[in-house]
Amino acid sequence: MRIVKKLDIYIIKGFLQLFAGTFFICLFIFVMQFLWMWMNNLIGKGLTIDLLARFFWYSVMMILPKAVPLAVLLASLISFGNLGEHFELLSMKSAGIPLVRILAPLIFVAATIGGISFVFQNKVSPYATRELSRLAWSMKQKSPELEIPEGIFYSEIPGYNLYVSRKDTQAGMLYGVMIYTNSGGYNDIQIVLSDSARLQSTADKMHLKLTLWGGERFRNMDAQSGSMLRASVPYMRETFIKEEDIIPFDANFNLMDADLFSHNAQTKNLREISHSIDSLSQKADSTRHAIYANMLTWYLRKDIPAGRPDSLDIVRQATEQPPFDSIYLAMRDEGRARAWRNAKSRAETMLAECQFRALETGDRNLNLRKHRIEWYKKFTMSLACLLFFFIGAPLGAIIRKGGLGVPVVVSVIIFIFYYIVNQAGENNAKVGAWTIESGVWLSSAVLLGTGVFLTHKANTDSVVFDIEGYRNFFMRLFGLRASRKLNRKEVILNDPDYATLPTRLAELTDFCTFCRRKMHLRRIPNYIKIFFREGQDHHASELSERLEALIDELHNSRDNVILAYINEYPVVNPTAHTRPFGNRRANMAVGLFLPLGIFFFFRIWRYRLRLRLDLQNISRINDIIAKRIIKQGYGQHQEQQ
Repeated sequence: MRIVKKLDIYIIKGFLQLFAGTFFICLFIFVMQFLWMWMNNLIGKGLTIDLLARFFWYSVMMILPKAVPLAVLLASLISFGNLGEHFELLSMKSAGIPLVRILAPLIFVAATIGGISFVFQNKVSPYATRELSRLAWSMKQKSPELEIPEGIFYSEIPGYNLYVSRKDTQAGMLYGVMIYTNSGGYNDIQIVLSDSARLQSTADKMHLKLTLWGGERFRNMDAQSGSMLRASVPYMRETFIKEEDIIPFDANFNLMDADLFSHNAQTKNLREISHSIDSLSQKADSTRHAIYANMLTWYLRKDIPAGRPDSLDIVRQATEQPPFDSIYLAMRDEGRARAWRNAKSRAETMLAECQFRALETGDRNLNLRKHRIEWYKKFTMSLACLLFFFIGAPLGAIIRKGGLGVPVVVSVIIFIFYYIVNQAGENNAKVGAWTIESGVWLSSAVLLGTGVFLTHKANTDSVVFDIEGYRNFFMRLFGLRASRKLNRKEVILNDPDYATLPTRLAELTDFCTFCRRKMHLRRIPNYIKIFFREGQDHHASELSERLEALIDELHNSRDNVILAYINEYPVVNPTAHTRPFGNRRANMAVGLFLPLGIFFFFRIWRYRLRLRLDLQNISRINDIIAKRIIKQGYGQHQEQQ
């Protein structure tokens, strides 16, 4: 018992050392990937070192829970790969310690890591996400001349919409500029077109200096209309060569209010998310009831008396009032046209209101689904640490490769697959295509099934990555056969009976001729007989047995020519040309499923034709070997001895 406890300490110590190293590697990769996305917002902003340090620190705190599962996977894979590569795992099993007992201390460690990750996600990550969002959006507002994109309207400057066709960041020039401004209110709308422009911050960072070259200005002259969409609105057209505008804009770094990000589910802990879900659900329900009541009152029940149940009102109206067709036919043409116009207008109004209400409720429902997804993610991300351990540890025990070579490749492949499944489930749940539970827990279900399978295989010492086994399976599936690879034996105890071999080879040749004549291999096979009748080709079985017996005896020969010819003997499968499977029910199932049955039917027909060629090859090789034995006089030499 004491040895096992020391063994637990040894395993835990090795795992924790690897986990510490892999954790910082994974964290560094995730952080660098995140910072690379924000690189354009950090360079050239004149940010101080303390702001950059805060941004880096909060990004580490936000990304840290994502790096923990991958670190657990990589550490468990490397640790058990090292144990298997150094035969330590084999020694433990030889001492009577099962794999489950070896995994027991690390299961507790992985569960502890998952628990710490859960607490971190619930306490630290929301605060770090909120502060990082404040810093990120505040940085984007600094030096806006570097943020104007090409080909789309930029509306971050209050009262201005800027469109730039091309931008030269080195010279600070903007080309093909279109400006739509209502800085003076909607009664003073202006449109400016300019060949080139430059946007710079003033020295005090409180204004923007906009310099325009070669353009025109269009200004609304009708203060009452407040619009330039109608052709009858008068406007002023002004052409300029150079013009400078001063735009009030605080370009200093001002940290935004944290309340602006309170709607984001990632900035809340479980208690806050639950409270937000309750309030959002209540608002969604009240909105739906209000919409239903409004539609029912104004569009569906306008002429139905109130105070009665809906079904009774409809029945009463249908029985007391004349049918619609008779009323419509009794109307004049003008009345019918007016009725159609009213109905069309009513339907269009209802459609427009439904579309407007759909946009209103869609945003609220999307926000509600995001909160529910984030609530479940705090559990799934923590559970992933334990599930990844049950994948990495058995997989390392199976492949028995340590270091940073194969384990890193395998870990990256598994994590990419997990990430794809997780993102697919979350996206489908976010848009409402799937339920929230099925979308969020899909990746965990996949990891659980994979972990159970690999743990079972590792515990029973089953071969999972046997390339030769998979190769043989696909060769059998596509009707391919492996060739014989018989080499000369180093030590031969008994030579072949050369005196009787020519006669036995001739008898095998005669039997091949008999099989070709008796088995009718050229004929089209019987579909019913293949899939629905039991039967065995005894001739093929006898042929295979006699052929293998002769090959075993000829393998003891010292003649390299004979050894070369016995490698040309085909491998005869006595059942390949009779039925697809050995199980009768499987054959019947395939036969009833016609597309698959036709595939196997033609494959068996091909096997029958191949067997006929095999019989001819066997007869040919028999004659060659028999002539070789007689020519070399091996049989006479044995009789003299």
